[in-house]
Amino acid sequence: MHYYKELLIWEKSMLLVEKVYQLMKLMPDEEKFGLVTQIKRCSVSITSNIAEGAGRNSNKEFKHFLSIANGSTTELETQLILTSRLGLIDKNEVDILLKICNEIRKMNYSLQKRIEES
Repeated sequence: MHYYKELLIWEKSMLLVEKVYQLMKLMPDEEKFGLVTQIKRCSVSITSNIAEGAGRNSNKEFKHFLSIANGSTTELETQLILTSRLGLIDKNEVDILLKICNEIRKMNYSLQKRIEES
């Protein structure tokens, strides 16, 4: 079992959630129950799966939950790109979040490799 609060990837994903929630305040009201809800859920899923996996009893389970978190990261990126393409959020704002997503994905890959090697 790993202590999730000590994981840099968990801390980075928490930062991502905070930034996503701040950015979603800029979205039009008509998207409140559409993209906004989906994007928020998706960002929370990343950090939640990292924490849940860390709390499991085996490295195999941890790696499985990291894989789910990676899928949620990719899903979030797609949704953020969509908001930019639809002109709902400024591309520069989206790019900041996409950079964090990319960092999280790299950290996730590295952590999965370390788990595999142990």
